Parts: sequence; structure tokens; C-alpha cells
Amino acid sequence: MLRAEGLQVYYGGIHALRGVDLKVEQGCIVTLIGANGAGKSTVLRAIVGLVKPRSGSIVFRGEELTRLGTHRIIRRGIAVSPEGRRVFQNLTVMENLELGAYNLPAAELSLQLEKMFSLFPRLKERRTQLAGTLSGGEQQMLAFGRALMSRPELVLLDEPSLGLAPLMVDEVFRTIDLVNKEGATILLIEQNAMAALTVAHYAYVLETGKVVLEGPGSDLLKDEGVRRAYLGE
Repeated sequence: MLRAEGLQVYYGGIHALRGVDLKVEQGCIVTLIGANGAGKSTVLRAIVGLVKPRSGSIVFRGEELTRLGTHRIIRRGIAVSPEGRRVFQNLTVMENLELGAYNLPAAELSLQLEKMFSLFPRLKERRTQLAGTLSGGEQQMLAFGRALMSRPELVLLDEPSLGLAPLMVDEVFRTIDLVNKEGATILLIEQNAMAALTVAHYAYVLETGKVVLEGPGSDLLKDEGVRRAYLGE
């Protein structure tokens, strides 16, 4: 579904990505793990056009994305749940979800809302509540649900467990697994290596802008180097 090759990205004089290659197969969960500053979020930003690679290519369903603006990339069927959740604090849960469906025909909106409320029952209970009054975990569910409202082919999740209590982290990853089993393809950027590798079909380890290791998530979960570096063992 998605293939990136030779991505080179700079922020001024900082060389953020150094020839990153990755691919995302349809129907899979693919995760990028690594320490802060490894380049994980830069990969996501490059995919959706928020930063332009100095060189390299990003191809989604056979179409080169690096020449397209962000709004055109999103309309190709890619949705983002950003780091830090970034819900619209002064809008209700329902209004946030409706904004996620801005490119859906009006006739499909109510059907998609019902699907989100089935997936996230807590959002249904709080549908008239201002998003800014939700807990951190509920805001994360709202950001995820908003991304899914457009019925995307590919969902990009940036640090969905960041700042959440352990019980809520478990719930977030159960939901990611469920959404994938219902057909969504997911690229997951995550510092919680244990949780990410447990649900991922395939994984890439980034260090200082380079892929240093890749393989099935279950294999990397057993890798001694990964366990020492990212699982505290």
C-alpha cells in the first residue's frame, strides 16, 4: 500500500532522516519504534507532506506523494491521529467526529458515527461534552475516532500511548488491534516498544534517522538487542 525509499529529510542543518526505507502492506499494522529524536515523527510528517524530503520517494497505491500538498494527500485516503491528541478543545465530541468526516457524503455521516460509537462506547456517552473536558485517554480515543471517520485506507498513529495511565494504554492497543482486524491498515509510531511490537505484524527500529533493524514484530520482541535497548532488560 505504501512504500518509502531513500528518504532524506533536513531541518535546517539537522539531518533528521538518513535514507529511510520502509513499506506498509495492506491490512497490516506496521510500527516504527525508537528513542526520542530518532526520526519517527519525521517519517509521518514526510508521508503527509508536512515536511518535504530533500531526496527519496513516497509512493501510496502507485502514486508519488512527495509532489502533493497535505490536503491532496489526505484526500487520497490517509488519515492521521497526531501526537498529543490535538482534539478541538472547545468543540463537543460529536463535532470533533463530524470534522473528521468532512470529505464523506452527508448520507454516510450518521452510519459512520454509529460505527465510531460502537467502537468507542465512552465517546457515545460523552457525545455532547466538550472535548477539552475529557480525560487524556478519552481524548486519545476521540483523536483516533476522528481519524477513522473518513474511512481511510491508511491510518497514521503518532504516539497514541503518550502520557496515558497503564490501564488506558492497554485499552488503546486493544482498540488498535480491533480496528486492524476490521480491515484498517495502520502505521504506528510509538515509544512503548513492548505494546507496539505485541500488536505489530512488522516493525522498524529507527536510530538517529536510520533504520537499524527490521522484521516481524514477534521476532523483534524476542531480539536481545531490542529487549536491552527498548524494553529495559
